[in-house]
Amino acid sequence: MISDWVATVFTVILVAIALFIIWSLKMRYLPLIHKLYLGIAISFGIWLAALLCMKYTDPANMKMLWIWDSFTYIGVAFSPAFTLCIALVFTKGWERMRPLGWATFIVPVLTNIIVWTNPIHHLQYRVFSVVKSEIVFGPYIYLSGIYTYFCLVAGIILMISFAIKNDSRLYLKQCVLFSLGGLVPLVVSSLATFGPASIPITATPLSFVATVACNGIAIYQLHLLDIKPIATQHILDWITDCYLVLSDEGLVITYNKPFEEIFASRFGISENHYLSESVQEEDAEKKKAVYNLLTAIESCRQSESAVSYEQAVGVYEGDMYKKNYYITDVTPLNIHEKLSGFVVIYKDITQLKKSMQQLQDSQTRMMEQERMAFLGQMMGGVAHNLKTPIMSISGCISAVEDLVEECASSLGDEEVTADDYREIYAEMGEWFQRIREATAYMSDIITAIKGQATTANLSESTAFTIDELVGRSRLLMRHELQSGNCTLEVEGEEKSRDIVLHGDINNLVQVLNNLLSNAIYAQKQSGGGVITIGIKQDGDFLKIYVKDTGPGVKPQVKRRLFKEMITSKGTMGTGLGLYISNTVVRGKFGGSMWAEDNPGGGAIFGMSIPLSAVSEAQFNEKGGSRQ
Repeated sequence: MISDWVATVFTVILVAIALFIIWSLKMRYLPLIHKLYLGIAISFGIWLAALLCMKYTDPANMKMLWIWDSFTYIGVAFSPAFTLCIALVFTKGWERMRPLGWATFIVPVLTNIIVWTNPIHHLQYRVFSVVKSEIVFGPYIYLSGIYTYFCLVAGIILMISFAIKNDSRLYLKQCVLFSLGGLVPLVVSSLATFGPASIPITATPLSFVATVACNGIAIYQLHLLDIKPIATQHILDWITDCYLVLSDEGLVITYNKPFEEIFASRFGISENHYLSESVQEEDAEKKKAVYNLLTAIESCRQSESAVSYEQAVGVYEGDMYKKNYYITDVTPLNIHEKLSGFVVIYKDITQLKKSMQQLQDSQTRMMEQERMAFLGQMMGGVAHNLKTPIMSISGCISAVEDLVEECASSLGDEEVTADDYREIYAEMGEWFQRIREATAYMSDIITAIKGQATTANLSESTAFTIDELVGRSRLLMRHELQSGNCTLEVEGEEKSRDIVLHGDINNLVQVLNNLLSNAIYAQKQSGGGVITIGIKQDGDFLKIYVKDTGPGVKPQVKRRLFKEMITSKGTMGTGLGLYISNTVVRGKFGGSMWAEDNPGGGAIFGMSIPLSAVSEAQFNEKGGSRQ
């Protein structure tokens, strides 16, 4: 029957199974494949317990021996079925039982029914005995035996074909263990059934110890039951993003093909090895990506939250070398509030960076086109503005020439006194002063034009006052204001000298000029009038606005302002002005643009700039002040 040493082995295994069952039942959630493995453990435990009971039952008590023997068939029949079902669930990616899975248990259930009702029909045993040579099996034993072999062989074939199709070293190791766990009871059962009578009755249950042990190693050492199903794996291999799964101790569980091609093959990362094993001290420069990952994992472990960073990796495409850019997300895996591992996702943002650069270049070109178009519009006005001081200078020079000629012709004339010469010199000084004023005016115009002609790429961040901003715009828009029969006024002008902004004044001049140009166009439709530039504080923002008394903005147009290129000028406008102005204010000054109706008729367009970009400003509104 059962020797003492075998009984001891069975007892130790039963204790281990009992502990495993208790631990599993304490888990709040068990995936399907874990439940099936628990089913193997329970059925195998019942099998061993029944055999131990047979050992300590009186050999003459055939009824109790038959009962214990019937209990063994719970393990004998169900263990192979559970083995096949695990293979199906793993390779097919089932997350809940399918009809095919339930079908694997039909024969085991039928076997147990026939065993327990054997005294009626004797299909399982013709003659029951605990002595192997005295047993006479019935016809059903061949059906149940064939099904047992079918389950073991089918499970082995499924796992091996799965490993071959997925071409993974980790899968190969798992399938070798699984196959070994199924092959041992397959061989032993065959010998026990069809071999010599000298093989003990305990050989078959002992052979299933290999099944439980091999599957246990695959589960807890190689993480067989933690791997995603094949369908998910195929999807993860198809995407361009890289993913990596690590245990809480840094053991590499699995990764997809993009990760293998870009990271694993280059940095020596392999499954079922610790990530830290892939780097050495001398590899610090060559394997920065791995060191960054190790640092991020440690940070994730300590903070117990996800960690993200950008990683650049050089790759070869044929003979060409290029850099790929990834946003790396390291996320902790917590099971029942306990850290169980990490998931690392490398999101490929190479194309996104390229597209963003193209968008930025396109936006820069649009801004330059708008800037140049605006400059083109201003040139007529600038020419007119320069013509007046040039004519003034020409007149002054003619007057000075006349005075010089008069002075030269009077030399030696006794009637011309020193006071007369002093009067001539004083008059010359007055003409020279007019020339200086005209040249200063021309210099201001040239400086403003030069600033606006500077490209956006060469913009410089400097400190400038609102007074300088308004002054430049007033100068550049002078001719357009006159042509539109408009005058310019400033609200809060007394404060504008004290308010200092930081940024590129030329960018803001372009924005303010655009608002003034729009206001002049609107004002022309009502015969001209006063256009107001206003400066005021509103909460944490400095507001600079342009107010007109034109026809205003239609509601359907106002809703789309700043969001898209829209114009109410028809063929006279492109809609680029406000759209680009909003982009400049947001990108260069961290502010925003807005529009509202003027209570007195017309519209108010303005920009709000955070006070963080303002310094040395004093506001005396409502008794408050800002230094």
